[in-house]
Amino acid sequence: MSRRAAITGWGKCVPPVSLSNADLERLMDTSDEWILERTGISNRQLSHVETTDLAELAARRALACSGMDAEELDLVVVATCTPEILCPSVAAMIQNRIGATNAGAFDLNAACSGFVYGTSVVAGMIESGFVDKVLLVGAEKLHFTMDYRDRGTAILFGDGAGAAVFEPSEDGAGVLAVDLGADGGKG
Repeated sequence: MSRRAAITGWGKCVPPVSLSNADLERLMDTSDEWILERTGISNRQLSHVETTDLAELAARRALACSGMDAEELDLVVVATCTPEILCPSVAAMIQNRIGATNAGAFDLNAACSGFVYGTSVVAGMIESGFVDKVLLVGAEKLHFTMDYRDRGTAILFGDGAGAAVFEPSEDGAGVLAVDLGADGGKG
C-alpha cells in the first residue's frame, strides 16, 4: 500500500452569536423562504474575536481529538482570506500559541475553497514523506466584510473555524484524491 494522509483528529470553533434569516429580513429586501430555497442556510454565526482566536480554539480541539501534543507537529497550515494582520501569518501565530515549537507554518489563501486546497497541499507533503504530522485549519471572519444591503452575498457568509490533524497512513485509508479547479472570471 502507498503512503496516504489520513485525518486523525478534528475540531471546530462556532461562535455563539447567530444572525438568522429573520434578522436579514430586517436589514435588506429578502425573506427566509428566498434564502432557504437558494442556499439552505437559516443561520450564520458571527464572531467578536479575531480569525486567529477562532483558529486557535479549533486547533486545540483537533489536537485533543487526535491525542497529539503540539510539539509533535511538523507543520501548521491555515487557510484563510481574513487574517487580522498580514504579517506574521495566522499559521505562525497559531504555531506559537499552541506551542508547536518544532513546526513550520504558513497561510494559504484560496477563499471558500481554502480548506480543500489546504488538504491537497498537506496530503501531497505527507505522501511525499516531506512531513508526517500536520495541523490544517480553515478559519474565516467574514461578517465584517459584508455589505448587508446586498442579498447576493450577505446571506451566505458567517464566521468560524475548523481544523484537522493529518498523519501518514500505510493501510490505504486517507485522502484518495483532490480535484482542484477555479474560475477567476466570475469575480
